Amino acid sequence: MKSFTNANARDLQHAATLAQQAHRDGKAASFSGGGSDLLALMKDRIVAPDVLINLRTVQGLDRVTSTPGGVNIGGLITLDALSSHPVIRRQYAVLAESAESVATPQIRNAGTLAGNICQRPWCWYYRNGFPCYKAGGNQCFSIDGENQFHAIFGGGPSFIVHPSDTAPAMVALDAKFRVVGPSGDRIVPAAEFFVLPRENTAHENVLAADELLSSIELPEPRPGASSAYHKVMDREAWTHAVVSAAIVLEIDKGACRSARIVLGGVAPIPWRVPDAERVLVGQRITPALAAQAAETALAGAQPLAKNAYKVPLAKTIVERTLLKLA
Repeated sequence: MKSFTNANARDLQHAATLAQQAHRDGKAASFSGGGSDLLALMKDRIVAPDVLINLRTVQGLDRVTSTPGGVNIGGLITLDALSSHPVIRRQYAVLAESAESVATPQIRNAGTLAGNICQRPWCWYYRNGFPCYKAGGNQCFSIDGENQFHAIFGGGPSFIVHPSDTAPAMVALDAKFRVVGPSGDRIVPAAEFFVLPRENTAHENVLAADELLSSIELPEPRPGASSAYHKVMDREAWTHAVVSAAIVLEIDKGACRSARIVLGGVAPIPWRVPDAERVLVGQRITPALAAQAAETALAGAQPLAKNAYKVPLAKTIVERTLLKLA
């Protein structure tokens, strides 16, 4: 790990300006909130900032605040605080469950919501110094290599999967992200925040180098809405989803009025399956209908040589989660 300069941000606008100034001077800059993923990236020499911009000096970004249209969540709230917050647990169960599934208690006590949403891929080729697409090279080594945990949707030219647990929940909840940059703020829907490798091989989201995720706005749940997050891992802790599902249903008089199904661990972005959602709308959710929706959700999967097991696994997760909510 090379030496770097630490800069304490007074507020988010100041943080963005510090990053902009560093880039103008030909220096690399990184933002640090909880810092758990950033520290690993620095130790592995994947990123090597000249300036580390400390966001923990910014006040008021670790709270859940009720608004007339829902809630606002500061990007620096820890995953532990988010998962145990009474409003989040009561009204946005899918988010609370996704946050409490991340890594270990120690990581959840330090890791932040914004950091979890914006974390970099954990593909072993990218993390171990291979000159792959994500690292600026011209090859995805997983195509012909070890691809057990790689994408079955949306892959190419890179087949990474997005590692965040909270990101699928955000898309399922129709969240909006407030992004801060040197020129001001902008609002980005969660569904438009993440980008596929075919759109940008170097980045997983729309953030510019001097922008950061400030806060998240969640709409007020509609009457009859319920949600859940289901995650399958290859071991009990300290790992990412092999497959996950974030599902939000609105049930009225026993029938599904609306549905949002977003898969995790299967694509370079949180993968929404609108065809499966349409199977449910207007219907009473029975075991047969849940199985049909699950089958539809995985209809377009294109597994690699060693990850075809994700298809039946994801079907089962979708089916079980739908029946749990119904």
